[in-house]
Amino acid sequence: MSSSTSAHTAEPIRVALIGFGLAGSVFHAPLITTTPGLRLAAVVTSNPERQQQVRARYPQAIIYSQPQELWHDAHEYDLVVVATANRAHVPLGLAALHAGLNVVIDKPLAATVTDAERLIATSRETGKLLTVFQNRRWDSDFLTIRKLLHAEVLGPITRFESRFERYRPQPRIGSWKESANPEDAPGQLFDLGSHLIDQVLLLFGKPERIYAEISKRREHAQTDDDSFVALHFPTGIQAHLWVSQVARISGPRFLVRGLRGTYEKWGLDPQEDALKDGKTPENQTIWGAEPRERWGRLATSIGGINFDGQIETEAGNYPQFYAQLRDALRNGRTPPVDPYEVIEVLRVIEAAHKSSQERRLIDFPIH
Repeated sequence: MSSSTSAHTAEPIRVALIGFGLAGSVFHAPLITTTPGLRLAAVVTSNPERQQQVRARYPQAIIYSQPQELWHDAHEYDLVVVATANRAHVPLGLAALHAGLNVVIDKPLAATVTDAERLIATSRETGKLLTVFQNRRWDSDFLTIRKLLHAEVLGPITRFESRFERYRPQPRIGSWKESANPEDAPGQLFDLGSHLIDQVLLLFGKPERIYAEISKRREHAQTDDDSFVALHFPTGIQAHLWVSQVARISGPRFLVRGLRGTYEKWGLDPQEDALKDGKTPENQTIWGAEPRERWGRLATSIGGINFDGQIETEAGNYPQFYAQLRDALRNGRTPPVDPYEVIEVLRVIEAAHKSSQERRLIDFPIH
């Protein structure tokens, strides 16, 4: 029986979601409820307004005010999704694993490599699956780049540029994402930088040297809001990554250069905006597709034939994360994201901070 067939016939995997802020309500809940074989059985949130939103959108879900209530009923569930403030990722992940539950943790997995290693060790000890929601592995533009690299239409890659830039001139005072406490894993490098670093490591493996400039530009900013990271790979590839909240005009989302061609892409994957607008993979004919006017540009020479023009962007596929997770839980297949790979992301972030503080190139891994 195929996985798609068994997804409809087997008992659904019972999912408990902890947190119903942006991550929980916009990303996880809609993707869980539209994945065959998964059932959103419970939501944990102490916020009365968010509890009301859960009742309206997912009346079948039990609502808990505190995680301790969920641990008491752990036998009723198969999977916990941790979509909370970053500082709660590790304690909630550990508690869920010890309660005998498989776990998804939203990125970043942890604030430190040491804490991430604790989570992985506990996953091994309990025999429960641990994975991380690095959803931008399934961005439309990133899937397009992977296709181009597989087809070798750019030739040997020389330089890779990636950006998440926006303009938010005033810090959000009181937000854990912009706090000064390192336990919050605050700042742009942990937030959007986790995605950029994860993508580049997935493409090119481990770097050998890292250089970074991590800055606080805005008045009263308590954590990084404008950062640059350069990664040098043993193959000679150089990757330059930018994350910023002070870019009124942003650069291209991706610029990939090889000896035979270049791919340039502007604008962001459409899936987040679609989810924010209440659209789901279930109610869209073609999920994650971009209109032609947003397609990227490819300039290359293949077999003596020159090409310079737009190429269609691959359809984005966030639903693939939970489909792969379902198959991993049921059939022992590979989980969608290996947490060991995410530890390397955290190692890069730690090396980047060291580089910025010491104003020098850092050998990777840090010695």
